[in-house]
Amino acid sequence: MLVLFTDTDTDVTPVEASEFGYHLISMPYSIGEKITYPYVDFQEFDDHEFYQTLRNGILPTTSALNPIDYKNYFEPFLKNGDDILYVHFSKAMSGTFNSLNLALKELKELYPDRNVYLIDTKGITLGSYTIVLEIGKLVKNGATIEEVMAWSEKEIDKYAVYFFADDLKFFRKSGRVSGLAAVMGGLIGIKPIINMNSDGIMGSIGKERGRTNAISRLVSYVKELGDDVTNHPIVIGHCDNMELVNELVKELKAVYGEDLKYSVHPVNPTAGSHCGPDTVGISFHAIHR
Repeated sequence: MLVLFTDTDTDVTPVEASEFGYHLISMPYSIGEKITYPYVDFQEFDDHEFYQTLRNGILPTTSALNPIDYKNYFEPFLKNGDDILYVHFSKAMSGTFNSLNLALKELKELYPDRNVYLIDTKGITLGSYTIVLEIGKLVKNGATIEEVMAWSEKEIDKYAVYFFADDLKFFRKSGRVSGLAAVMGGLIGIKPIINMNSDGIMGSIGKERGRTNAISRLVSYVKELGDDVTNHPIVIGHCDNMELVNELVKELKAVYGEDLKYSVHPVNPTAGSHCGPDTVGISFHAIHR
């Protein structure tokens, strides 16, 4: 049997995970000395409460899992004779994957006949969400692991992600966006436009003054790079700002029609600890990232 895993950094909720048979690996964040594990320490994410805490001056931190954490997640299934497919957020973004590799090495020695397959979405939050669900659908419909891996090789780099951050103190602290300092120049009201490239790395690729211009910039990327946009999932992610989401949806519908299909999801708290409140982004099927 093939057992599916993903992690909470992909924005997949327990309800969605259950629909496709995924087990969730919880990626923690800390506020002060308190460590919180999403969907372990709480069952529903109150995004407004969390991001309001950040607006009030809290700067959360995140930390990697250790090898024993991964071993505890995977070993019961390997011991049972199952193989595992783990569809995860970008390995380029976290040291947690060093721990994962150590755990997998130990587990392979213990269970040499079992396999753990890894698929790197090269994204995080909304950049991973669609890919995780599409792979879940494939497996649910009877696709083999070879077919799933072939789909991933072809399609992952076609899910583009563009977003803007509203308050850069969060990204400054995390240091996870390349080129951010060069774009900013210390200007008030500037919104850096950020994308996830084909290496799974976030990079600042431009800037706009004000939220409205930033929203229009996101739509321009959909128009420029979109590939059969209306027949693929469009995902909008936000950090507690539905007003901006509605503005983005209005601009998209002006281009693609009122019947445009899309979904809106709050960014998980671990990823949100880095980008901060009022961040808004979009993921869509593209000719390239």
